[in-house]
Amino acid sequence: MENFLLILFISVAAISGCIRAVFWQGIPLNVSSYTGIIMIVGIIAENAIFTVNQFRQNMNRTGDVDQSINYAIALRIRPKLMTAIGAILALTPLALGIGLGAQMQQPLAISVIGGFLAGLPLLLLVFPSLIRFLYKRDKENKMSFAVCLSLQLMSW
Repeated sequence: MENFLLILFISVAAISGCIRAVFWQGIPLNVSSYTGIIMIVGIIAENAIFTVNQFRQNMNRTGDVDQSINYAIALRIRPKLMTAIGAILALTPLALGIGLGAQMQQPLAISVIGGFLAGLPLLLLVFPSLIRFLYKRDKENKMSFAVCLSLQLMSW
């Protein structure tokens, strides 16, 4: 349950980069930019799922949270970087409006580039920190993330 909430949080947080990039360029949200947002949510969620899967395998093998997180991130950093850099480089001419009909798909390119620029640091820095916080706290307090979240929401 905790990992699902982390994956959902990271995926939704990447949307902020998409919307920010489209807003900074002065382009209205349309079907093309929404398609880019959906693509970013899917790609970030997929990478987060693979990272959590690798983390769980390492936790079952070693039992050490820090070592498992470090190994999972180190193992998955190259595919994440290759996906992001490849997409950014491939979509840059489209985002700049170079070529015939490029203005039609320009919002898609801008939202995908913005999503990767926001999602990659989230995936490589924030996501491992949240996993570490979650598993270290669970070891100390023996209280799950879902219970803490529901108690926090009930106090509002």
